[in-house]
Amino acid sequence: MRTVRDVHARTVAAPADVVGALIDRVGGDRDPLFPVPAWPPMRFDRPLAVGADGGHGFVRYRVTAYEPGRRIRFDFTPGPSGFHEVSVHPLGPDSCRVEHVLEGRHRVGQRLLWYAAIKAVHGTVVEELLDNIELAATGGVRTPVRRSPRVRLFHRLQWERPKAVALPAEARLARSAFPRTDFQDAWQMTLPPGMPADPAAWEGVLRGASFPVVGRAGGEILLGKDARHLDFRASLLLANGQVTLGTVVRTHHLSGRLYFALVRHVHPFMARLMLRRTHRRLALAAPSAGQRERAGAGA
Repeated sequence: MRTVRDVHARTVAAPADVVGALIDRVGGDRDPLFPVPAWPPMRFDRPLAVGADGGHGFVRYRVTAYEPGRRIRFDFTPGPSGFHEVSVHPLGPDSCRVEHVLEGRHRVGQRLLWYAAIKAVHGTVVEELLDNIELAATGGVRTPVRRSPRVRLFHRLQWERPKAVALPAEARLARSAFPRTDFQDAWQMTLPPGMPADPAAWEGVLRGASFPVVGRAGGEILLGKDARHLDFRASLLLANGQVTLGTVVRTHHLSGRLYFALVRHVHPFMARLMLRRTHRRLALAAPSAGQRERAGAGA
């Protein structure tokens, strides 16, 4: 096994105590630094302290050292032995250096995966975190990181996929759309911090399908269209930290049932595709954690 070491550093024109106070909030409910919603959020099973277990996405780790305002170390659990650590080093009354160090011991296969994919993605996430530190502490970023084509490809491939669920009880417009339904389904995705919670922002999920809005209530928008062979409704519901795309269909006669018997095999694929594509598009367009922190500070 060989050791992989990766270091990212940034000089920030702000006092170390200011930057340290931001570091202390990482992984919390109003995390001002981790690049969410563009990437999966960092979460722990308790407030930040030694022993807290958590991670982001499929990467899992435990806090093994914590010096408030100065240093946090996370040891990977389980998997390869190693750690990543963020630290703040004063350079003067109005300047400090922030460092992120990752170190781990990998077998040959793991090392190949690191150099082929993980290193580029990891480096981008860390640089976006440093961008958020600089923005939150100073109000601007001198040289924002840009995602390379390779990182954009891996980002698209690893994006969360919708899961099948029962049509939620909160989807009242969809549930009451027809006296009877011949088909219904629902697909759901997590709504991470920073994502738009206004259903109007999600109307584009059926972009190109030309379905008009036929109802709005609370956190739900209902789109749909009636035809001679069947009636169709699509519900967009934002509730309980989730976004749900639900569908209800009512057929009118034999030709409608035959038509939908063919369509229903394609429908789940298209519903998942449209919801996932819209989810990612809105996440990438959402304000960064640093921007949200600056906006909250000025409110």
